Amino acid sequence: MFGIGMPELIIILVIILIIFGAGKLPEIGAGMGKAIRNFKSATDEEEKKDREKEKIENNT
Repeated sequence: MFGIGMPELIIILVIILIIFGAGKLPEIGAGMGKAIRNFKSATDEEEKKDREKEKIENNT
């Protein structure tokens, strides 16, 4: 996975803790979760539209 092991992830987490503080981490995590959820739903909608277009084109 991109050459990132457990020690590197721990170092990154410590740096994030220092920069943002422990109080902000839940807010950051929630924001990232919402962003990922929105991205997935947007890509699913596009795929659904593409499938519907293909069905329409195949039926004509």
